[in-house]
Amino acid sequence: MPHLDPFTVPEFHLPFENSKDPGADRANAEATAWAVERGLIEAEASEQFAGIGFGHLAARVDRGAPYERLLLLAQWMAWSFVLDDQHDLLIRAGRVDDWQPLSDAMARHVSGAPADPAPADPAPANAAGDPARANPLVASFAELCDRILAGMSPLIQARYRRHVPRMLRSLDEEAANRRPGHRPAVEEYVLTRRHSSQLLPMMDMVEADQGVEVPDGADAAPELRELLWSAVDVISWGNDVFSLPKEYSCGDTNNLAALLADWHGLTLPDAVRAVEGRIRDRVEEFLAASRALPAALDALGVTDPAARTAVRHRVRCYEEWMAGTDLWQRHDCTRYRDERFAAGLEAAYTRPDLVSVA
Repeated sequence: MPHLDPFTVPEFHLPFENSKDPGADRANAEATAWAVERGLIEAEASEQFAGIGFGHLAARVDRGAPYERLLLLAQWMAWSFVLDDQHDLLIRAGRVDDWQPLSDAMARHVSGAPADPAPADPAPANAAGDPARANPLVASFAELCDRILAGMSPLIQARYRRHVPRMLRSLDEEAANRRPGHRPAVEEYVLTRRHSSQLLPMMDMVEADQGVEVPDGADAAPELRELLWSAVDVISWGNDVFSLPKEYSCGDTNNLAALLADWHGLTLPDAVRAVEGRIRDRVEEFLAASRALPAALDALGVTDPAARTAVRHRVRCYEEWMAGTDLWQRHDCTRYRDERFAAGLEAAYTRPDLVSVA
């Protein structure tokens, strides 16, 4: 990777408004306490974990939701940061094979499939007989998943059940990208990043909380699908800039700026400016697609007023996501400014034994 010269995080072109739900502080504190109670993080470093600001991010993208749903989103976000850190730890420790039983157990649970029967000489397991599900990471996932699905319509449940396994597979793809001597093509990375961002299941949660019911016919429209990918790309690429020092320090090439620098011979400051340009272009594409959406719905025969209102509300949710994640990273989150993390060390709250805990 090129030398990590100092760079300034740009002010990205995000002409969208965002405000925060007043439950942000409470949700952040209660989601932190939940993570400690479930054994996901070290209690002694809970203050550092709370500094990630998952409650504030939830409050920026799910404003006005009932508090119990806002808290559930904050808990899911807290869990997702632990998932990301634990997966990174396994890659760096050469233990990525330990990930598969956990990933399989989570994919089975969200699909509604029964747990695998216990082996003849099983490790400690829960009552369902699946040893992996006794792990705190999987057990807390199952708890959250059941609560999330209970608050979703069948329409959104089906999307969430599709999106979570795809998210889990994308982590395998990112692990493969970090093999010695391997660097993914930029286009390949962008496709993986759309899912490893973990955004799609969270967007499903927000739509359920906000009462957004986009029918399948409209949901599958290429124009609306492109709006989704524009928003996800903008959020993911912006995060790649904020997280660049952390990922650079541990040799993680799953970062758009690092890949642009490597493939095109750029300095990292120049690569960051290239990412800024890509974000600007993607936002303009989003705005153009938003303007063209009514005509696209007409062409598809989507004339039901409720469906068209849901589509408009979804587009507004995407705008909240783009602006909200940027503001969260700038003002509410210490994760990417933490010196220990930026130096390639594990966060103080990380449990190195978590994956092996039964």
